[in-house]
Amino acid sequence: MVVTEGDLLPDPTKGIQMTTTIATTASTATAASSTSQFLSPVVLGLQALTINGKQAHWHVRGANFIGVHEFLDTLVEHAGAWADEAAERIVALGLPIDARVQRVAEKVPATGAPAGFAQSTEVIKGIIADIDAVIADLEAAIEGLDETDLTSQDTAIGIKAGLEKDRWFLFSHIAE
Repeated sequence: MVVTEGDLLPDPTKGIQMTTTIATTASTATAASSTSQFLSPVVLGLQALTINGKQAHWHVRGANFIGVHEFLDTLVEHAGAWADEAAERIVALGLPIDARVQRVAEKVPATGAPAGFAQSTEVIKGIIADIDAVIADLEAAIEGLDETDLTSQDTAIGIKAGLEKDRWFLFSHIAE
């Protein structure tokens, strides 16, 4: 049985109909608001990383071409999945998220990724700068959500762990 707000349900103890209200979320308004406040920049940054990572993937050149080219596709896939996870957490708490390209362009700092063909070292440094910006937003989310929504904080912690691993994989291509 699907129940929506205002539906009449049988009261098994009295044999009569009663009206019930089902909340949009089991969470509090404070948890929803803080989750939106702290995870929205993460979603936007990850969306930008998805777009800019693909741009870098198409234009990378140099001795490390195949490894960097293929890993950038992996990074793009991960960033998109993490953006989806963070956005769905906000929406699950009953609030909308605006991650349209125009909004991303307005809110996310310019990418470090080159616009055209570039050597893998330059591409990696630019994408690492983009990753570091998202990690800074994740750290703010982890700290800010500590008192308001531990489930959303856990989402941010998981994304940060994965993004740091991807950063390490990229950095390893240029480490001396």
